[in-house]
Amino acid sequence: MSHPMAGSTRFPVGVDAALRAAGWQPGRWDIKQAEVWADTLRAYESPGGHRHAVFPAAVEAWAEFGGLRVSGVSGPGRQIAPTALVIDPLRGLHLARTFGDLGRALETEISPLGEEPASGALLAIDAEGRVYTIDHTGDWYAGPTIDRALATLIGGVRPVRLTLG
Repeated sequence: MSHPMAGSTRFPVGVDAALRAAGWQPGRWDIKQAEVWADTLRAYESPGGHRHAVFPAAVEAWAEFGGLRVSGVSGPGRQIAPTALVIDPLRGLHLARTFGDLGRALETEISPLGEEPASGALLAIDAEGRVYTIDHTGDWYAGPTIDRALATLIGGVRPVRLTLG
């Protein structure tokens, strides 16, 4: 299914507008903040000895989108209500085991990405750049890239539930 695009932007029109309203623009890149988050996550160890994975795909997503508080698109979403997001990996700081468990299940490394404040769902990114949400109902696949995941969540497209088998 195609999405209407705003000029030369890489996001659907409503998603692009929501990202820009939150302070994103093409070329945004705060690698210093991304490195601070990476250092904080690497230094954290849970009481059970669990640690966070930090890898280039996560650092790149944090550098471009980190710190944004994004409202969903205005109006109804395409399938579900548009999701507001906070891109801040420290929202998942104390859940190293949760991210590690998901990574083992998916046979990859998982790092925190942020949160959906309304539901408390956590956002995660894997070493390949795929994005997931984790909430009280299960684990969800939001997209194969950060761009597609943002378009899915902010645009009100239903993520795909991860299942065994």
